[in-house]
Amino acid sequence: MSKSGKWKPKPHLKSYQKLIRKLKQLTDRSWSISLDNRIKKINYLIRGWINYFKIANMKKKITEIDEHLRTRIRVIIWKQWKKIRTRCEALQKLGVPFEIAFNCANTRKGYYQICKTRYIQFAINNERLRKRGLVFLLDQYEKVHI
Repeated sequence: MSKSGKWKPKPHLKSYQKLIRKLKQLTDRSWSISLDNRIKKINYLIRGWINYFKIANMKKKITEIDEHLRTRIRVIIWKQWKKIRTRCEALQKLGVPFEIAFNCANTRKGYYQICKTRYIQFAINNERLRKRGLVFLLDQYEKVHI
Protein backbone atom coordinates (compact mmCIF):
# COMPACT_ATOMS: atom_id res chain seq x y z
CA MET A 1 0.00 0.00 0.00
CA SER A 2 1.13 3.54 -0.69
CA LYS A 3 0.95 6.59 1.58
CA SER A 4 -2.47 7.48 0.19
CA GLY A 5 -3.82 4.09 1.32
CA LYS A 6 -4.38 2.74 -2.18
CA TRP A 7 -2.97 -0.44 -3.63
CA LYS A 8 -0.50 0.05 -6.45
CA PRO A 9 0.42 -2.86 -8.72
CA LYS A 10 3.97 -3.69 -9.76
CA PRO A 11 5.52 -6.47 -11.85
CA HIS A 12 6.86 -9.52 -10.07
CA LEU A 13 10.62 -9.93 -9.63
CA LYS A 14 10.57 -12.87 -12.06
CA SER A 15 9.07 -10.61 -14.74
CA TYR A 16 11.94 -8.15 -14.34
CA GLN A 17 14.45 -10.99 -14.46
CA LYS A 18 12.86 -12.35 -17.62
CA LEU A 19 13.01 -8.91 -19.28
CA ILE A 20 16.66 -8.47 -18.26
CA ARG A 21 17.50 -11.96 -19.54
CA LYS A 22 15.88 -11.22 -22.92
CA LEU A 23 17.62 -7.84 -23.20
CA LYS A 24 20.91 -9.50 -22.32
CA GLN A 25 20.34 -12.06 -25.07
CA LEU A 26 19.55 -9.30 -27.60
CA THR A 27 22.62 -7.27 -26.60
CA ASP A 28 25.11 -10.12 -26.66
CA ARG A 29 28.43 -8.76 -27.94
CA SER A 30 29.30 -11.89 -29.89
CA TRP A 31 26.00 -11.95 -31.82
CA SER A 32 26.92 -10.63 -35.27
CA ILE A 33 23.87 -8.69 -36.38
CA SER A 34 23.62 -5.10 -37.60
CA LEU A 35 22.91 -2.48 -34.96
CA ASP A 36 19.74 -1.38 -36.76
CA ASN A 37 18.25 -4.90 -36.69
CA ARG A 38 19.29 -5.31 -33.08
CA ILE A 39 17.62 -2.02 -32.11
CA LYS A 40 14.43 -3.07 -33.95
CA LYS A 41 14.27 -6.28 -31.92
CA ILE A 42 15.01 -4.44 -28.66
CA ASN A 43 12.30 -1.86 -29.42
CA TYR A 44 9.80 -4.60 -30.16
CA LEU A 45 10.56 -6.23 -26.79
CA ILE A 46 10.45 -2.94 -24.87
CA ARG A 47 7.16 -1.78 -26.36
CA GLY A 48 5.51 -5.13 -25.75
CA TRP A 49 6.73 -5.43 -22.17
CA ILE A 50 5.84 -1.86 -21.21
CA ASN A 51 2.39 -2.09 -22.82
CA TYR A 52 1.72 -5.34 -20.96
CA PHE A 53 2.65 -3.81 -17.59
CA LYS A 54 1.38 -0.27 -18.28
CA ILE A 55 -0.81 -0.05 -15.17
CA ALA A 56 2.10 -0.95 -12.88
CA ASN A 57 4.29 1.50 -10.98
CA MET A 58 7.90 0.72 -11.80
CA LYS A 59 9.68 3.97 -12.63
CA LYS A 60 12.77 3.39 -10.45
CA LYS A 61 13.35 -0.17 -11.63
CA ILE A 62 12.78 0.80 -15.27
CA THR A 63 15.37 3.59 -14.96
CA GLU A 64 18.00 1.12 -13.72
CA ILE A 65 17.29 -1.35 -16.52
CA ASP A 66 17.37 1.49 -19.05
CA GLU A 67 20.82 2.65 -17.89
CA HIS A 68 22.18 -0.87 -18.10
CA LEU A 69 20.70 -1.37 -21.58
CA ARG A 70 22.27 1.83 -22.91
CA THR A 71 25.66 0.79 -21.52
CA ARG A 72 25.37 -2.59 -23.24
CA ILE A 73 24.56 -0.90 -26.55
CA ARG A 74 27.58 1.39 -26.13
CA VAL A 75 29.67 -1.76 -25.57
CA ILE A 76 28.35 -3.21 -28.83
CA ILE A 77 29.27 -0.03 -30.71
CA TRP A 78 32.69 0.09 -29.02
CA LYS A 79 33.37 -3.51 -29.99
CA GLN A 80 32.28 -2.92 -33.59
CA TRP A 81 34.92 -0.21 -33.93
CA LYS A 82 37.56 -2.90 -33.15
CA LYS A 83 40.85 -1.15 -33.94
CA ILE A 84 42.50 1.64 -31.97
CA ARG A 85 42.65 3.91 -34.99
CA THR A 86 38.96 3.41 -35.79
CA ARG A 87 37.97 4.09 -32.18
CA CYS A 88 40.09 7.22 -32.01
CA GLU A 89 38.72 8.61 -35.29
CA ALA A 90 35.13 7.77 -34.37
CA LEU A 91 35.44 9.46 -30.97
CA GLN A 92 36.92 12.55 -32.61
CA LYS A 93 34.01 12.68 -35.08
CA LEU A 94 31.65 12.56 -32.10
CA GLY A 95 33.31 15.59 -30.49
CA VAL A 96 35.94 14.16 -28.14
CA PRO A 97 39.35 15.96 -28.22
CA PHE A 98 42.22 14.01 -29.83
CA GLU A 99 44.22 13.30 -26.66
CA ILE A 100 41.24 11.98 -24.74
CA ALA A 101 40.05 9.99 -27.76
CA PHE A 102 43.53 8.50 -28.18
CA ASN A 103 43.74 7.58 -24.48
CA CYS A 104 40.27 6.01 -24.52
CA ALA A 105 41.07 4.04 -27.68
CA ASN A 106 44.39 2.80 -26.24
CA THR A 107 43.07 1.77 -22.85
CA ARG A 108 43.41 -1.77 -21.55
CA LYS A 109 40.12 -1.59 -19.69
CA GLY A 110 37.38 -4.04 -20.57
CA TYR A 111 34.51 -3.14 -22.86
CA TYR A 112 31.98 -2.56 -20.10
CA GLN A 113 34.35 -0.56 -17.93
CA ILE A 114 35.42 1.80 -20.72
CA CYS A 115 31.81 2.33 -21.80
CA LYS A 116 30.92 3.47 -18.28
CA THR A 117 33.41 6.39 -18.54
CA ARG A 118 32.01 9.85 -19.09
CA TYR A 119 33.92 10.36 -22.36
CA ILE A 120 32.28 7.42 -24.07
CA GLN A 121 28.92 8.39 -22.58
CA PHE A 122 29.47 11.92 -23.93
CA ALA A 123 30.39 10.63 -27.39
CA ILE A 124 27.62 8.00 -27.63
CA ASN A 125 25.05 9.95 -25.63
CA ASN A 126 21.37 9.24 -25.14
CA GLU A 127 20.34 11.68 -27.86
CA ARG A 128 22.49 9.86 -30.43
CA LEU A 129 20.99 6.54 -29.38
CA ARG A 130 17.51 8.04 -29.75
CA LYS A 131 18.37 9.27 -33.26
CA ARG A 132 19.57 5.76 -34.05
CA GLY A 133 16.03 4.58 -33.25
CA LEU A 134 16.37 3.12 -29.75
CA VAL A 135 13.23 3.36 -27.63
CA PHE A 136 14.00 3.96 -23.96
CA LEU A 137 12.01 2.03 -21.38
CA LEU A 138 11.29 5.15 -19.33
CA ASP A 139 10.05 7.15 -22.34
CA GLN A 140 7.75 4.34 -23.40
CA TYR A 141 6.54 3.89 -19.81
CA GLU A 142 5.70 7.59 -19.41
CA LYS A 143 3.91 7.56 -22.74
CA VAL A 144 1.53 4.70 -21.88
CA HIS A 145 1.36 4.76 -18.08
CA ILE A 146 -2.14 5.49 -16.80
